[in-house]
This record gives sequence, structure tokens and C-alpha cells, in this order.
Amino acid sequence: MIAPRSAAQVAGASGNVLQPPYLKVVERRMEPSIPQSSDNATKSPAGWRRFGRVSLFFVVLVGMLVGLGTFTFGYGKGASYMSSDPVMCINCHAMQSHFDSWQHSSHHHVAVCNDCHLPHDAIGKWVTKADNGFFHSLAFTLGNYKDPIQIKPRNKRVTQSTCVDCHKDFVHSMLPAVKGEDMQSCVHCHADVGHAQR
Repeated sequence: MIAPRSAAQVAGASGNVLQPPYLKVVERRMEPSIPQSSDNATKSPAGWRRFGRVSLFFVVLVGMLVGLGTFTFGYGKGASYMSSDPVMCINCHAMQSHFDSWQHSSHHHVAVCNDCHLPHDAIGKWVTKADNGFFHSLAFTLGNYKDPIQIKPRNKRVTQSTCVDCHKDFVHSMLPAVKGEDMQSCVHCHADVGHAQR
């Protein structure tokens, strides 16, 4: 083993200590400090890192939700629900019996599902379609629905209003005297009109 050398042993003729090149100290010139603006002084690197992490988390979360939504929309044939084609209703097996009964009904040749189950105004139609689509998807995904599927009170009101809208020339004398009052449900007497043999 080689013993370390003392400073006297490495001293040269001038008395200066010789240093190997890898130990040489590089002299730095002192540069005048540049005053920072108040904007830069308030932004600390830690603050930017925290902001970056929150942003990254938010972007990843939004990306996952968009990805999951896109997959679900594609897997569930979501684009087909934008149409008025009655065949799209049987994408869900729970609707098959309703579709079959509609094909045997007296309204089969004059009305499709949307004609009776969605409001006739554009905004109401899309709001009801979105509402029903969300809650039907949720019920079918979680498996918490009655089989055969049952109409909800809100959708009964929609169906009643579409009956009255299509047949207003015939039912005007049966309408309530004051708007908003109850009247006899059309399907109380005409239960087989939209869905026969139910």
C-alpha cells in the first residue's frame, strides 16, 4: 500500500504545493447580481411544482374519464340512440318484449318509439333522451331494474302529452278546463294502442 504524501513532500522548488490537475480549483469571476422583478420573486419553484402535480393529476383524471366515456359510448352503441329507428331500442335485451309488442300494435305503422316516448319540442326531446339514456345505462350496468321494465311517472307524463299532441283534434273536449289540472290518462282506456298484448 502506498502511503499518502505530505504537503512538504509534494512541494516544489518554489515552495508552492503542487496539486494534481484534477484537484485544481477553477476561479470564478463574481458577476454583479441582477435584481429580480417582483413577479419572479413571488413565484417559488416549490409552488410551480405543486401546481404542476395538481395539473398533471387533473389532466390524467380527465383523460381517464373521457377514455372510459368513449369506450362505454362505443361499446353500448351510443350513436344508434341519436336516431329515431325503433330497432335501436332493442340494443338492450330488456326492451325486446316492448319492441315485439309495439310491432303488433295499431300504432306500428304511424308512430315509432320516439313519437310516443319523447316530447315533440326539440329541447324537451333531447333533455328527455339524455335523462333516460343516463338512467337506463346506469340501471342496466348495475342490474337494478324491473323485468319487464316499468315506465316512470315522469315518462308517463311525457307519453300522455304526446298522445294529446297527436290527437288534439279529437280530445280537445276532454282536456281540463284549467291548464295543468289532471285528466284521465289516455292509456287507461287505450292500453294496447302503443304496445299490444301486454
